[in-house]
Amino acid sequence: MYNWGQYVPGNSIIHRLDPRIKILSVIVLSILILRVDVNAGLLLSVFMIAVIFMSRLTFQRVISSLKPFMIFFILLFLLHVLFTEGTPIVQVSFCGLSITHEGFYRGFYITWQFMFLVIGASILTMTTVPSDLISGIEGILKPLRHLGIPTHDIAIMLSLALRFVPTFLGEVDRIKKAQMARGADFRKGNIIKKIKNITSLALPLALSSFRKAEETAIAMEGRGYKRGSRTYLRNLRMSSADYAALVLIVVIMTGIQFIHS
Repeated sequence: MYNWGQYVPGNSIIHRLDPRIKILSVIVLSILILRVDVNAGLLLSVFMIAVIFMSRLTFQRVISSLKPFMIFFILLFLLHVLFTEGTPIVQVSFCGLSITHEGFYRGFYITWQFMFLVIGASILTMTTVPSDLISGIEGILKPLRHLGIPTHDIAIMLSLALRFVPTFLGEVDRIKKAQMARGADFRKGNIIKKIKNITSLALPLALSSFRKAEETAIAMEGRGYKRGSRTYLRNLRMSSADYAALVLIVVIMTGIQFIHS
């Protein structure tokens, strides 16, 4: 079961925060993660672990959200390990490549950065109700209305895209298991055979994705969805906890910038 993008019901302090604060926090932390050095990165890691505790999410659930991206993380790490010049650790004789100290360090650090980007997005979607996520995105984009930009439509598209990810990954798992039950083996054979077996998932996955997208559009039309401004069941209001979280983010951002400089 893939957990990325799925809302986890709860009543933690993170769940109760205004979605606009959570979205802005994820954006700010994502920028910091991509810019900081190792020392500041350690501080960010401690902060992210504290956020997981405050959200009352299990580490197993948060780590499982990384599972769909593991191949990407491994390839990212290997590319830096094998193709970064520096002091060799191990020489790979058959292809003339070498594993260097600099490559190992850079591969580990950049992989850490992308892993924490995924974790940050996972915490956002796991602690925010889909309707609140739409309201939060639209609230942040609200000033763009004066330029004639359909902010509500953009918010709906972004929310549907985020919520479609776990559905898409679950469909991959379902089709894969169905083909394995019919005799397909995705584990044996050389790399070429494995790639061919994986590509056999493409056509049924594409058809299933189009079908689910059509079902979603029909369901929205059946419930009277129309473009344009609308009212919400719950209007977003900033509380004292939200302002405190905003101040905390500013303090952390300032402190990390000071350490980084």
